[in-house]
Amino acid sequence: MEDTVVLYPSQTHLSSMLELGKLILKHRPSVSVTFVMSNPSTELVSANPFITFIPLPEVSLPSPITSFLDLGASFFEISKLNNPNLHKALSSLSTTSNIKALIIDFFCSAAFEFLSSRLDIPIYYFNSSGACGLSMFLYLPTLDKNITESLKDLDILVEFPGLPKVPSKDIPPFLCDRSHRVYQYFVDTGKQMFRSAGVVVNTFESLEPNTFKAIQERKCIPNEPLPPIFCVGPLAITGESRKENECLTWLDSQPSRSVLYLCFGSMGVFSSSQLKEIAIGLEKSGVRFLWAVRAPKEDGQTQARKTGIATESCLESIFPEGFLDRTKDRGFIVKSWAPQLAILNHGSVGGFVTHCGWKSILEAVCAGVPMLGWPLFAEQKMNRVSLVEEMKVGLAVKLAGEDDFVSAAELEERVTELMNSKKGEALRERIKALREAAVVAKSEGGSTYVAMERLVESFK
Repeated sequence: MEDTVVLYPSQTHLSSMLELGKLILKHRPSVSVTFVMSNPSTELVSANPFITFIPLPEVSLPSPITSFLDLGASFFEISKLNNPNLHKALSSLSTTSNIKALIIDFFCSAAFEFLSSRLDIPIYYFNSSGACGLSMFLYLPTLDKNITESLKDLDILVEFPGLPKVPSKDIPPFLCDRSHRVYQYFVDTGKQMFRSAGVVVNTFESLEPNTFKAIQERKCIPNEPLPPIFCVGPLAITGESRKENECLTWLDSQPSRSVLYLCFGSMGVFSSSQLKEIAIGLEKSGVRFLWAVRAPKEDGQTQARKTGIATESCLESIFPEGFLDRTKDRGFIVKSWAPQLAILNHGSVGGFVTHCGWKSILEAVCAGVPMLGWPLFAEQKMNRVSLVEEMKVGLAVKLAGEDDFVSAAELEERVTELMNSKKGEALRERIKALREAAVVAKSEGGSTYVAMERLVESFK
């Protein structure tokens, strides 16, 4: 029977786990990689011919999703509902293959308890959000004992090992309401990580040295054994071939490192008033920009909102009168999907306004582009703390009020600081060094390479 490693992703972290699967194959070509997941698309399967995909049936949640916390809980609950299907799939696979390891996304944590007592397979966790996210997970059971009130009701500074103190309002909302079931899902996942065969982390050691050191010194879990930690990042696609796109052609005509790229992820949707404020700030800054804009929140019933595509007429009605015409020589608006990797790796791009999703941060590090952190939800405010204070490759945009509004004046000031100041130049030099460090980490003998070798050796 052939040896296989099984990966069990959630849809939210699929691309990073695919890169991990490819890395396992690169380090151990003799081992096969199998993905067990709901609904793998035909496109996904055909694009990854060296990976086997086992589909799980679709499951339905018993109750509707009515809040952001419900959405977070649903990721864990889908995994729980699929436990019998996963067990059946692995039992069937084990008749033809020798399953050396199962690597589960943290949202699939329900599988850990269920399978540990049923199958004799080492189970590893995949943590998609770097050492900062892992510190949070591992320390959460301790925090749960030390702070008995909900963080949403407190105004305090919270300290996770290896990270600067974080205001309680910047802690991911999933961890702030003890009365919601999603809070306990996260606490339980932290506890289960202690008992796992290891934790695979999408970072490299020199990117987050203080956080990594605190984890290794067992400051997150002083009273429990530390599972093996494998820092195998950056799991970012770096060799993607360039496909022609109008915005890339426009970038070709811009001076080196002169363009600010703004993109807020697939769920980054703003109000009309915030979009207008961004436009004013960009115009006043005088900086060249490439901006991926999605249809505004208020456009709820239109086709534009359903697809996320902002139409020309929609934007003209939101932006200051004449904005598009006045900035046409130094600005480019992308009204749908933007080829982010190609943009960040283009020689004309010198800055990136990001929502601080971990994948976007890693892509910018690998491209050597400094950032302005404008977090929107989930763990992004925590990521920004790491980005600005631990990695020191970005600046923070000041968020005001309960709706985290950013004024035109604030954006103008931060954009100018990033693109046209000594501080911005220092960030640019710092991130260039980290880009080179990422290459070294992945090279033979580098920290990531060694961690991958340790990981695949542990499968024995």
